[in-house]
Amino acid sequence: MTTIGNYIKQERRKLGLTQQEFALRSGLGLRFIRDLEQGKETVRMDKVNQALRMFGMEAVPGRMEKQDE
Repeated sequence: MTTIGNYIKQERRKLGLTQQEFALRSGLGLRFIRDLEQGKETVRMDKVNQALRMFGMEAVPGRMEKQDE
C-alpha cells in the first residue's frame, strides 16, 4: 500500500491540498487519508479506489491503472 499512499500524497500536494481538504473533497475520513499515506496495510480497497478516483486512477490487484474518461 506504500506505493499507492505515496502516489496519493504526491498528487494531493501537487493540488495544494491538505490532508483535511483532500478528505473533504473525496468524501473520505481524515484518519483514513492519514493511514493510507502512511502505508497502513489494512485499509479498505473500496476507499483506496475512492481516493484514487480524484486523480482518474483505480487500483487493481497487482497494479494501478488509469481510468478511461
